[in-house]
Amino acid sequence: MTGALKPQLYTIPAHRAFADSLAAGLIRRFGGDPLGLARGLVLLPNNRAKRAVTDAFVRASGGGLLLPRLVALGDPALDEAAGAALDPADEADPVPPAVAPLQRRLILARLVADARERAGQPIDAAEAVRLAGDLARTLDQLLVEEVPPRRLREIDLGEALSAHWHRALDLFTLVLDRWPAELARLGCIDLADRRARLLRRLAARWKDAPPAGFVCAAGITDTAPAVAGLLRRVAMLERGMVVFADLATGMDEAEWQTLGPHAPDPVTGITRRSIETHPQFHLKLLLDRMGFNRAEVAIWRDGSEFDATAARGKAIASALAPADFTGKWTDLPAAERRLAGIEAAELATPAEEAQAIALALRQALETPERTAALVTPDRALARRVAVHCQRWNIEIDDTAGRPLSIRASGTVLLALADAAAQRFAPLALLTLLKHPLVCGVEGRRGWLEGARKLDRVLRGPRPAAGLAGIDAHLAEPPERERPRRAAAAAWWPEARALLAPLETVFEAGPQPLGTLVAALRETAQALCGDAVWSGAAGRAASDFLADLEARADEGPRLVDPESLAALLRTVMDEIAVRPAQGGHPRLAIYGLIEARLQTADLMILGGLNEGVWPGQPAPDPWLAPRIRIALGLPGQERAVGMAAHDFASALGAPNALITRARRDATQPAIASRFWLRLQALAGETWARGRALPLERWTRALDDPGEPKPVDQPAPSPDAALRPKRIAVTDVDRLKADPFAFYARQILRLAPLDPVDADPSAAWRGTAVHAILEEWAREDACHPDKLHDRARAMLADERTHPMMRALWQPRLMQAIDWIARTIVTQAEEGRTVVAVERKGSIDFAGVTLNGTFDRLDRLADGSLVVIDYKTGTPPSPAAVRAGFSLQLGLLGLIAERGGFEGIAGQARGFEYWSLGKRNDQFGYVTSPVDPAGKAEKVLPEEFTTLAAHHFSEAVGRWLTGGEPFTAKLHPEFAPYSEYDQLMRRDEWYGRER
Repeated sequence: MTGALKPQLYTIPAHRAFADSLAAGLIRRFGGDPLGLARGLVLLPNNRAKRAVTDAFVRASGGGLLLPRLVALGDPALDEAAGAALDPADEADPVPPAVAPLQRRLILARLVADARERAGQPIDAAEAVRLAGDLARTLDQLLVEEVPPRRLREIDLGEALSAHWHRALDLFTLVLDRWPAELARLGCIDLADRRARLLRRLAARWKDAPPAGFVCAAGITDTAPAVAGLLRRVAMLERGMVVFADLATGMDEAEWQTLGPHAPDPVTGITRRSIETHPQFHLKLLLDRMGFNRAEVAIWRDGSEFDATAARGKAIASALAPADFTGKWTDLPAAERRLAGIEAAELATPAEEAQAIALALRQALETPERTAALVTPDRALARRVAVHCQRWNIEIDDTAGRPLSIRASGTVLLALADAAAQRFAPLALLTLLKHPLVCGVEGRRGWLEGARKLDRVLRGPRPAAGLAGIDAHLAEPPERERPRRAAAAAWWPEARALLAPLETVFEAGPQPLGTLVAALRETAQALCGDAVWSGAAGRAASDFLADLEARADEGPRLVDPESLAALLRTVMDEIAVRPAQGGHPRLAIYGLIEARLQTADLMILGGLNEGVWPGQPAPDPWLAPRIRIALGLPGQERAVGMAAHDFASALGAPNALITRARRDATQPAIASRFWLRLQALAGETWARGRALPLERWTRALDDPGEPKPVDQPAPSPDAALRPKRIAVTDVDRLKADPFAFYARQILRLAPLDPVDADPSAAWRGTAVHAILEEWAREDACHPDKLHDRARAMLADERTHPMMRALWQPRLMQAIDWIARTIVTQAEEGRTVVAVERKGSIDFAGVTLNGTFDRLDRLADGSLVVIDYKTGTPPSPAAVRAGFSLQLGLLGLIAERGGFEGIAGQARGFEYWSLGKRNDQFGYVTSPVDPAGKAEKVLPEEFTTLAAHHFSEAVGRWLTGGEPFTAKLHPEFAPYSEYDQLMRRDEWYGRER
């Protein structure tokens, strides 16, 4: 056969359901013969399209039917092979196999790392793998567009490029020079090259020996020259046909020619840029490469029950016209600007948008046999919608899949690599130990109880690095935490034994990737058992690690363990774990690629914000835009044109709903250019298309009604529940914020420090107290050793780096000042009596207890109570108001014999601050003054004043029945641990 002279070219407009119209037309043409369809071959863009066409045949047949052979030709992302149907096993000269994607990525990463090292710009393995991914995509574009690498050397851009781009181009060329040798060593070729060879070979074979049945290429948008050549051959077959999806046969010719590509101007030699952002550009380019004219394309006759109106298709085409032709909108009659069947919902936040979409999907199920689908490039929005649907027990999966890096099997591997790289720092360690896959089902409860005990003792500044650091942290607890740490220490060896082998490997420094991956795999198995490898995500993780371990020698020679997590995350982000076939029979969630050729009674287009739909084109780190233009590669903005085509196709459903949120997670969002174009075209009629009932339902669903703020809380427990023991440090809290005292001492609610917290003022104070206490107990007669003890504390690996870097200078100056001051006071007859001594007395019907930092005795026998401060001491005004009486209460305990072995009258009360005054760190201040200066209290009256105020407070709240009112004196209650519990913001400052 010589083939038909007239090409068989068709297009199915956007307002028709592509798959159903295609199936109806093929059945009409070839369904008369029972085997007519079975002898045919239908070429489709991807596997999701195969399923869509299969379902369409089932709907159109109404019974049994022998389907044609459906072959996925592949899509622009090159994530699907051309198919075994195009590569016969008996070929005399078979096309070499394609290099495995991961193997290719690792080899390119090694080449990039080697090239950067030779250039004096070394990078770690994770960055090499990331750059290798970009390099592979750029290389694929060269292969797809059939641009020989030698063209790179022929480009002469002079000084037009910056030094950065010249370096990137030199590196790119260097890698490309070495890549063919790597392929020859493997006996493989690139996947894009293999697909091009297969398609060209198939086109040549069909020229001489056309297939016996019909051949239909449907919905293919790939503009690669090899694809265009095959489509041309199919169109010229006697029983061949090419069916485009929404080729604009009715577009004005001037508008069509404006799209490009354009020939250079014969006078200036300047080539006008193509409008690659237009939804028809890639179809025009494909038609040009096929060598056909748009006039040769006919409208596909057949339609389906899922079609919208032709007027809708015209309006959408007008809305997406090139910018130079949008002026015609003002002359369009109202009928051609009406977007009948399209509603728009504009919500406040992404969470509200997801809820609105879920409500629309749920509403669709109220009509029997009605179908609905969400189409969005925003995978976070898709996940939110799926979760919202679960409230109605509707399981709906995102067919675009979710990255392995956010699935449970992926996150546990990343958590394991992160924890080991951070030498089991508390936050990373607890993230790992609490992961839902760790310890599976059996023993899970006991494991979590142990992990929670460890959580409690790891709060605050981090311990020393490594598993040994946690061992030491559990073995040397402060006395008040001994029981808690003992419970954690009893469980810790179980977890430690599982993590120790991985720590040994990671502490060995840079080493082969295979060694690190093997250690990671074995530890994951030990921690999680088979659960980490089960399910779709588990199988994907297992295959990925097995492939990575097997091909690790092809990648960078040595990998720093600290970069392993970033390396894994980079690759796992690109591994989509898709749900199994099935799911809800009437609802679906699609990505843009998955949505091609799909249809439903209601299509919901979500996430219509700029940067989402269309997305922000990713820059090419290897080839500058000028170089890409010179090579004839697609512009980065061509993805916008593809997104526009997907948008127009999805709007062809019988009913469509478009949604957007006015802000994203962090800032106000800009409406998508597609949204704005529809809005501008519709003009005054846009408001009529608003889905206002849906917006109101969405807001009403979470509307809490009229707020009813609470009153200022003032609990009044029975006398038996009121404590009869109080510490001197809690007296101010009792008087200034009785509710906070109630929450801490009666409800026993103690705030927890954050895990891996920065050293707070309280932590710094504790560290200073410990230094001074140890020095006073052991080396008080050697002032010089105080300095040594401070240095030893700062040098300890358990000391937080921020503490060491920022606080060391002031601490050392203040410590030196303390040593000098103590020596001077000793020369004047002042001696240190005791440090860190606990004591208590029974007073005013309760037990008052406290611990002084230091107690000195003067030459006259009187006592001086000293409190160390790392911050600002209390002011005299607070003392006059009856607060900040801690020193006076400690003096009262001393005078009444509350500290064993100590007797005398307290006449000195001093705050030794490590703060800065008069250009030096360290000074002494006192709330008393012998002459009563600055309205300070007289020394002999301070303990009496403290006793008076204490007795008054005890009589009101501890032995009396006064309610524990919240924030009674807010000016003296700066702490906020219990503000949420007391619902402070609801009543504070409100007029009663």
